Amino acid sequence: MKPNEPTELTFWDHLDALRQTIIHIACAVVVLMLLAFCFKDELFGVILAPKEGDFCTYRFFAWLGQVLHISGLEAQTLPVKLINTQLSGQFLTHMSVSFYAGILLASPYILYQLFHFVSPALYQNEKKYSRRLIFWSYLLFLTGVLFSYFLIFPFTFRFLSTYQVSPEVENTIVLSSYIDTLNMLSLMMGITFEIPVLTWLLAKLGILSADFMAKYRKHAWVLAMILAAIITPTSDVFTMLIVTFPIVLLYEISIGVVRHTVKRKQTEEN
Repeated sequence: MKPNEPTELTFWDHLDALRQTIIHIACAVVVLMLLAFCFKDELFGVILAPKEGDFCTYRFFAWLGQVLHISGLEAQTLPVKLINTQLSGQFLTHMSVSFYAGILLASPYILYQLFHFVSPALYQNEKKYSRRLIFWSYLLFLTGVLFSYFLIFPFTFRFLSTYQVSPEVENTIVLSSYIDTLNMLSLMMGITFEIPVLTWLLAKLGILSADFMAKYRKHAWVLAMILAAIITPTSDVFTMLIVTFPIVLLYEISIGVVRHTVKRKQTEEN
């Protein structure tokens, strides 16, 4: 056999490569998890910041409300107290939050390792599309998480934590409920921001067209408003519109992406 001649890997070779990839990913996550665990004050300073009345989002919209003369956006001290009801609750919360932080911090390396594992089976043009797909998927997901942290979660928390069925019922929020809500909204918005990537894939497969999306544009806008109402269960219409706008914008961007993808596909076929 010639030295430069490529060899075909066996099933066990692929399994060994997968094992090495998993080990590398696990080591990266564990190291960054321990790093996040050691910086407890900084970590929970970020996690618990939206519950404070002087959070940057509240201050910005208080200023915006004064400029536009919109009432109800004033920054105010939130009369909310977080409690822990289990003996090991705070320690387990610290561990779980550190784990999620480790995954988030290691996500670029995780994507690199996964691409490195599957890339030998891809053609050159497939590698090019895969790199773009990974880059934009990660960027959009991270944008959705940040959008949730700075906009969705603060307004959702302020509404739900101050909502009362009776003045006799005091709101005392369990720490695990706070963390779970933050994780859920971050995941939902991260997935929502993947709309352009999903439509691009469907267009590449010939399933979706720009004309179809433009035809049902109004239906999509209504669905965006319904989704915004579900994500932000507030009585404030202004807040719901803030959430609706980026979803509608993503849909309109997706139409342009699909139209460009279909035209390019037709050009390559001709």
